[in-house]
Amino acid sequence: MSQQRSRGRPPHADLLTPSEWRIVEGVRHGLSNPAIAARLGISVDAVKFHVGNALQKLGFASRKELKLWSGVRRDSNLKERPSNMGDSINLSMVGQISRTVTDVSVARRWYGDVLGLTHLYSFGDLAFFDCGGIRLFLSAGEAKVGESIIYFKVDDVRSAHLALTERGVEFTNAPHMIHRHEDGTEEWMAFFNDPDGRPLAIMSQVTA
Repeated sequence: MSQQRSRGRPPHADLLTPSEWRIVEGVRHGLSNPAIAARLGISVDAVKFHVGNALQKLGFASRKELKLWSGVRRDSNLKERPSNMGDSINLSMVGQISRTVTDVSVARRWYGDVLGLTHLYSFGDLAFFDCGGIRLFLSAGEAKVGESIIYFKVDDVRSAHLALTERGVEFTNAPHMIHRHEDGTEEWMAFFNDPDGRPLAIMSQVTA
């Protein structure tokens, strides 16, 4: 008698599936379901489905809990990196400044061809340029006068997040991977506000 094959997908080795991780990273980045769907090229219903699955697997009751969850996917470069805890956190170097633009393709040509900035890479509705070692981040949206986010480079985004939290900093989300480049380098960020409610962030590039 032949053995009956079990139905459905085989169990995944990680806590969440790759699709669920992509959705969770979008939630932790502060994106709405429609924004996540547009960025990943999937339906809003698919995003809702994966969010619901992630909440159930993690035992969370709300999207806010998911946004503050500091889990790391098993295949991430950050997973096996030891955490270097200590009182010393170097926030002396600004790594990135953001600007919202109405049309990324037009802005990309203007910043590159007119201003002469070096284009680093683009994906989706995002574009990045080099400004003497500081990265300029352009994203599509409604441009606002005076809007900018300062991103501080840190060696270890998890340690910096924990140490700053212990100092009373309230983060709006946990450290999360926002992009993995073709060479495997990962972009990690976590956001918080200054006393006036203006957004700031810590960021790390994590290599294998």
